[in-house]
This record gives sequence, structure tokens and C-alpha cells, in this order.
Amino acid sequence: MTLKATVNCDMGEGFSLYTIADDSALMQTIHLANIACGFHASDFEIMNKTVLLAKEHGVRVGAHPSLPDRQGFGRREMAMKPDELVSCFVYQVGALNGFLQRHGVALHHIKPHGAIYGQTSRDIELARAAVSVAKIFGGKQSDVAFVGLAGTEHQRAAEEAGVKFIAEWFADLDYSPEGKLIITQKHDPIPHDVITKRVKNLLENGQVTTTDGTTIPLGANVAEMSICCHSDTPGAVENAQLVKRLVDESNARAGYTDV
Repeated sequence: MTLKATVNCDMGEGFSLYTIADDSALMQTIHLANIACGFHASDFEIMNKTVLLAKEHGVRVGAHPSLPDRQGFGRREMAMKPDELVSCFVYQVGALNGFLQRHGVALHHIKPHGAIYGQTSRDIELARAAVSVAKIFGGKQSDVAFVGLAGTEHQRAAEEAGVKFIAEWFADLDYSPEGKLIITQKHDPIPHDVITKRVKNLLENGQVTTTDGTTIPLGANVAEMSICCHSDTPGAVENAQLVKRLVDESNARAGYTDV
């Protein structure tokens, strides 16, 4: 069965006068925006502006909390206990949620950033800690989703907690032959023909293409997928536009109208 799909992007990752991506162009192309919360990038002015930009374009907003590692852009692993991670994420999500409330926008999801994304995908206790923050901000209805890797501790922790899980796949990152996401500190450009082949294989066959050219199944209990295009990858806007076109075509062929 063809996967229903959306496109998401990590947004608001500048700082002060420094800009890291064309957020205005990207926001016109995506369904979900993961907004940086200050620990790897962003500040109060950028968070405010990015929320307003998402509202203007009708894009659903999620928090993108990180390890406290601005120098390493949140892409260096750090030892952190589960209760510390809860506090770390509550601090960041709470900051973004203040701007969302200011502008009448709902918090849609939480997606960990960078190194802690990988750490929580492997460690069930860290995953449970991260998912618990979605429950804190989602209230009794648990209406804040958790975005993560299918078939990992992300999905396990979300299903245990009764939190909606949004499976994610990355158009501009590689996967090892074992199916592990390869998180790099700096992203290299990806040819469009490579992205096209990967996206079609994912949506039509439920297969993830790995670095050795083989494919592996996406995982069980996944009927919906959000495809990430990083804003700091070279050619990010063109990448996102390509993926959005492929996603729209795939959803239309499958008859998905409620994306």
C-alpha cells in the first residue's frame, strides 16, 4: 500500500543577525515545521518570527528541542539522564509554546534534534523521557504527536504512552545497511535523481535505500510518513520543492485527500 506522506523541515535555525536558511521559501513548500527552541539554534526573536511565518502559510508547528550544544549545532552526543532530558525538553518546548499561545497556534508535535534524536532512537529510557514531554504539553487528550524513526525506540515509547507517532524518513541523509540513520554535523548536497529514486522507493514500496545500494523494509505499523528536508542542506529549497511534488503526486494517485 502506498504510504500517505507529508513534508517537514527543521526551521528557525539562525541566531541573532545570522541566517542559516531561506525559511520563507521553505515554509511555502512544507506541511510541518519543526522550530528550533534555542539550545542548538534560534532565539526569542527568531522563534517569534518563525511561528508567525508558519501561521501565515498554514503550516503545522512542532517543537525541535536539542541537547544544550549551540557550538556543535546539537549534533554532538552528550550523556544525559532521562529525568535531565525531560527538564531539558520541557524548558525548550515551554519557550516555543509561549510564542504559539501568543499567536493562537497549536503545538502539533515534538521532534528531537540532531544527536539526541539518534540517542533516543536507541535508548528506550531516553525515548520514554522525550515522549513524556509530548504528554505534558498534550494534556489529557494526548494531542501532541511525537516524530521519530519507525521501528526504533521512538515508536515503541510512543505506542506505550498512547502518544500519536509520526514516522519520519530523511530525504537528505543516508542510512547504513543495518537501517540506522547516519547523523552528520554538516550535510552534503544530494543529487535530485538520488532523492527522487529514494522517495519513490519509500512511498511505493515501503523500502529504505541504504548506503550499499540495498533496501530494507520500513517497519511494521507504519501507514503514514513525514519526509524531512533539512534547511541547512545545500539546495534545501529545491530539495523540498522536489520532495513536495513527489509527495503530492503519490498522495493523489493513492486518493489521500486529508494530508
